Formats: sequence, C-alpha cells, structure tokens
Amino acid sequence: MHGDTAPFDNNDLRMALKLAIDREAMLNTVLGGYGTLGNDYPVNDAYALAPTDIPQRAYDPEEAAHYFKKSGHEGTVLLRTSDAAFTGAVDASVLFQANAKEAGIDIQLQREPADGYWSNVWNKKPFCASYWGGRATQDIRYTTTQLSTSTWNDTRFKDPEFDKMLLEARAETDQDKRRALYREMAIMVRDNSGLILPVFNNYLNARSVKMQGWIDDVGNDLSNGQIASRVWLVS
Repeated sequence: MHGDTAPFDNNDLRMALKLAIDREAMLNTVLGGYGTLGNDYPVNDAYALAPTDIPQRAYDPEEAAHYFKKSGHEGTVLLRTSDAAFTGAVDASVLFQANAKEAGIDIQLQREPADGYWSNVWNKKPFCASYWGGRATQDIRYTTTQLSTSTWNDTRFKDPEFDKMLLEARAETDQDKRRALYREMAIMVRDNSGLILPVFNNYLNARSVKMQGWIDDVGNDLSNGQIASRVWLVS
C-alpha cells in the first residue's frame, strides 16, 4: 500500500488490512506449506541479526473490524493483482478477500494483465500484489525498499527516524547494538508502513540424474539464475 495515498495514508486502515489476512491459510493453500510465516517486515531468519522475539501477527477478524471502523473508511478497498506479481498471486488475493470479508472489509479485486504489470501497476497504483527476492544483508534489504529516498520504496514509507537508524546500523560494529537497531527498525516497518507480508516462500528445484555441474547456491532458484552457464546433460 502507498502510505502517502488515500485511503492508505490512514494507519488504522493499514492495520485493519494487516489483521484481516490469514497467514497460516495462505502458507498452507497458496504455497502448499513450502515457506514460513511473514510478520509485515521484509526480514526472516535467513538474515544475520534478524529479530527473533517480535510477536507474530495473527489473523484477527474482530480486531481488524475494530481498526477498520476506527479508520472511518467507507466502501470497498481496491486491490490490483496478477499472476505476474508471483505464482499464485491471484489465488492469494481471492483468499485475502475472503478473509477480510469476515472482518466486514470488502476488498474489490482487479485482475491486471501480466504484460506490463511491473511498469504500469507495481509502484504506480496505490495497492497491488508484489514480491521481492532476498538480498544479501538487512542493510541492502531496507535500503532498497524502506529508505525514504529509494526509488523502489513501493510502500512510500518515509520516516526520518528509520532512515537515521538505518545509517547507524550500517556503521555500528557492536553486534548487540546493531541487532537492537534492526529490531526497532523491523517494528517500525511492521506497525507503521504499508507493507503486508504474510509469507516467505521457499525456492524449490528439481533436476534430472542426467544433469551434471549443478551448484547449490544461496541465491534465488535455478542455481541463482546461472543454471544455463553451469550445467550440462549426459546421455
């Protein structure tokens, strides 16, 4: 959600939508269980110094209804979606729509064509489905998507205190102090930004026994995208 664009510039509405999504159901139905729960900040235990004690946000239709009423918003909420956003994005959006209905929130879905989704919808429209691949460090992760001046800040999250803490964490050599900074930053994003991050997906790969040269890589799928230059087939 673009946090600087109505109606999503209202944090009560943003919180209502965060509480109106069943993360467990999304993990089990859309991802088939191949993933982990998200907590509305873009860091999981794959990152060094990731926070481990922030309470997991759960599906709570009653609390979602409370925040929705508090927001004063009336009418529908428009969510744009497409399978271009990620595999299963349309199904995930339909599930979200059903979840939110239990809280009295009417999410209207607009299915967008895959062609042009990343140039015409993502980072252009105020509420849309998206995904992000991992980054090597928390600093790069937050600098890419939450720093006020980033062109890829697709939630329009702009908090001077967050920016200050990001720079402090980047320069901090005391690991405990750095961990504490990252924890506070995660809470700020979780509770105040327009990011709804219900799940982290696992990358699954399968290969034939005839394939040689495969290298397990810590990057994304298909040997960090380098499968064509790394492998060969034997008869």
